[in-house]
Amino acid sequence: MKPIFDSTLHEILNKRLSDLEKHFNADFLFYYGPITDSLDKPFRDLIEELKAEKDTKKTLFIMLNTPGGSAETVERLVKITRHHYETVNFIVPDAAYSAGTIFCLSGDNIYMDYSSSLGPIDPQVYNGKNWVPALGYLR
Repeated sequence: MKPIFDSTLHEILNKRLSDLEKHFNADFLFYYGPITDSLDKPFRDLIEELKAEKDTKKTLFIMLNTPGGSAETVERLVKITRHHYETVNFIVPDAAYSAGTIFCLSGDNIYMDYSSSLGPIDPQVYNGKNWVPALGYLR
């Protein structure tokens, strides 16, 4: 799989996240992409790595940009974050749709600007062939 950000952008992002961690005395994560069924294990490993490497921080900020994905996976991500942190805050620089909105709503605070977006939450069900919007399927 080809990385979305090249190494220069990755270094800049890590530097900025490190500066934010120092300023807010909190751990910071940046996530860009869909919330897939396979996300919970690497997410858990990353959170455990953050907790092991650094002095114990009680607050986590998650900078999130996602088109959405699995609500079940979000439930597991929330359990992971709440197991390790007393306060979980979200920063939405662009958009957090569907499952991303659910994830943000699990937080203590959501920080957005005038052009950021949340929602809509559009549950999907499998009809035997395809994933379809639940409301349309019920009709």
